[in-house]
Amino acid sequence: MPAAEANASPYRIQVRDLVRKPGTHRTHSSVFPAPAVVGSDVIGVPEGSDITLELSVETVTEGIWVSGTVAAEAAGECGRCLDPVREAVSATVAALYVYPDAEAEGDEDSVDLHEFDGDTLELEDVVRDAVVTSLPFTPLCGSDCPGLCDQCGARLADDPDHEHDVVDPRWSALQDLTEKKES
Repeated sequence: MPAAEANASPYRIQVRDLVRKPGTHRTHSSVFPAPAVVGSDVIGVPEGSDITLELSVETVTEGIWVSGTVAAEAAGECGRCLDPVREAVSATVAALYVYPDAEAEGDEDSVDLHEFDGDTLELEDVVRDAVVTSLPFTPLCGSDCPGLCDQCGARLADDPDHEHDVVDPRWSALQDLTEKKES
């Protein structure tokens, strides 16, 4: 195996046989370990976890249209109680890779338009964007997770009757008088 292929990105697919042949179509399926964390600091697909791509690659007049799905399992922590969370991710991938010499219609800064070298498509940014936008902003271990006590940090799921007697500081002088009278 040549050195260039050994270091090739798993997100890169060959399309040399499709270039400049409008109407040509093929499917691409692959499963590979995530080369880096895909997501945010709160939740993401960990490095080494399997990412599954099921794509349809079709030549159009302007370039190569890629559509399909990406599936993986994200890991993070609950936004309320900080317990570990694992969540299946299934996201839609859709992007147009335009020929370097093609004139794109519409907005040239569109996030769905990508350039390619004419031989291969680099899907890393497209996959990363699809996965990140499908992840929850605040992952939860369950929709009914009560979280942690804001006073002491105790898990409220472990002790549903947990509470603290908190006195409004404006009334603390009266509480002091009551305590002195009782003693």
